[in-house]
Amino acid sequence: MTERPRRPASTPPPRGPSGPPIPDGVDWYGLDPDSRRELRGLPKELAERVGGHLVAAGLLLDDDPALARRHALEARRLASRVPVVREAAGLAAYHDGEWAEALAELRAYRRMAGDDRHLPLMADCERALGRPERALELAASPAAARLEPAAQVELRLVTAGARRDLGQLDAALLLLSQTPGLRGSGSSEALVRARYAYADALVAAGRETEAREWLERVAAQDRELVTDAAERLLELDGVEFAEAAEVASDDEPAVPDPGS
Repeated sequence: MTERPRRPASTPPPRGPSGPPIPDGVDWYGLDPDSRRELRGLPKELAERVGGHLVAAGLLLDDDPALARRHALEARRLASRVPVVREAAGLAAYHDGEWAEALAELRAYRRMAGDDRHLPLMADCERALGRPERALELAASPAAARLEPAAQVELRLVTAGARRDLGQLDAALLLLSQTPGLRGSGSSEALVRARYAYADALVAAGRETEAREWLERVAAQDRELVTDAAERLLELDGVEFAEAAEVASDDEPAVPDPGS
């Protein structure tokens, strides 16, 4: 799992009496059938309102995670005993970098639904909270062995990251090198990210020739640009990327005025 910015958990964001407004054109019919079925235990008007907030949270998750979290928190305020609501709250908190909140919500979802699918995210939260040992405990639990293959790859990435947190680079390298499918022809997002993590660990170990081979492979496969493999290759070549603030200052335009 890729590194995410780490910051202290904050208090829930302020909201009005009814939370953020549900965007026009968004309603609970945007939920999958299983999620709507969970909400049907609520009064109809409440179910539709909660569902609208859940759909809005899902749509905003990547572009505006803070607002997605506000929608998810409002859904939780209205229907905290519905598993899909706690799941949405956990995912939104995770994307917004609220690790302790995300962990609490995903734990609640796991307990209520009996579903271990978010174990990799829970372990990643433990890492982000500075508890790599707890991440390793989750990865070694019996539930981890029952995860779907893609989720097992995700958990392996988190585990390798936890080993690096503990200064165990060789153990991280060994773990990543044994990822199922790593040397195969598959190009799923999980495998692309596993290959990138392996390349990154090789760089950290000073094995740049091998790292370059893996980064070249990732750059060729990463059509969705989930990694910065191309930039890392340039860095290995000694190319430096200047920050925009270094290229141009406020009182010296980056582009000369044509009239000057």
